[in-house]
Amino acid sequence: MQPSSNPALAAVPGHAIDAVDGCYRLCWPLRIMTNETYTNALGQPVGAPVLGWTPRPRPPKTTMRGRFCTVEPLDPERHAADLFEANSQDRQGRLWTYYNFGPFATLGDYRDWLDGVLGDPGRLYHAICDSAAGGKAVGVAVYANCQPAMGVVEVGGLVFSPRLQRRPAATEAMYLMMRRVFDELGYRRYEWKCDSLNLPSRAAALRLGFTYEGLFRQAMITRGRNRDTAWFSVIDRDWPVLKAAFDAWLDPANFDSNGRQRRTLASFRAGA
Repeated sequence: MQPSSNPALAAVPGHAIDAVDGCYRLCWPLRIMTNETYTNALGQPVGAPVLGWTPRPRPPKTTMRGRFCTVEPLDPERHAADLFEANSQDRQGRLWTYYNFGPFATLGDYRDWLDGVLGDPGRLYHAICDSAAGGKAVGVAVYANCQPAMGVVEVGGLVFSPRLQRRPAATEAMYLMMRRVFDELGYRRYEWKCDSLNLPSRAAALRLGFTYEGLFRQAMITRGRNRDTAWFSVIDRDWPVLKAAFDAWLDPANFDSNGRQRRTLASFRAGA
């Protein structure tokens, strides 16, 4: 198996396929197959070898600590009351529009829901605790759809209360979870999926450095309505640039005396 060297394709950046059919003609201009630079003994395009790969560990149930927040396994006894109070600051119920759960009328209702979902072995729920608020829980994030054999995991179930939205702690929490996936666990792919109409979620994914991959039409039914799901990802080769940008953005020197950013997160990725 080796990279193709057909000179007829040299003018098409990233394309290395000997046999061209209609599918390839469609895929190349869209840059869908730019990573398929190898051919097998039959002349078919195949992916690059993944050398030395072994299944990765599942994310551990341990705390991730930052300057603005800690991200820790969600414990209803410790976190439910703070989360319910923080979520109650959303008077209009905007937090729940794109989910099939919430809002919750009482703390008991919220505790019952948490007790149910925390039993799902495929989802690891975390509380995001604000260091500036004495460690009170102000948001939730979940590792979901973990595939250790493939090195793939999703971040989902994001419920950021008004006390967390547009705060440095929100960005740092996403950084800490991403850093665990790539630096600690050695995963290859980190996914973000959301309702295609959830514009704040889509904007957040792009701000954090995720790449938009496409739309899965009629993927779900949410509150009796159709949901098309937008897919985003970060892969391991994206991570070094993103990590450097996060580190620079989170540096105390990037914030003025009022806690406002001096430079945007995206500006640290520009030109990298």
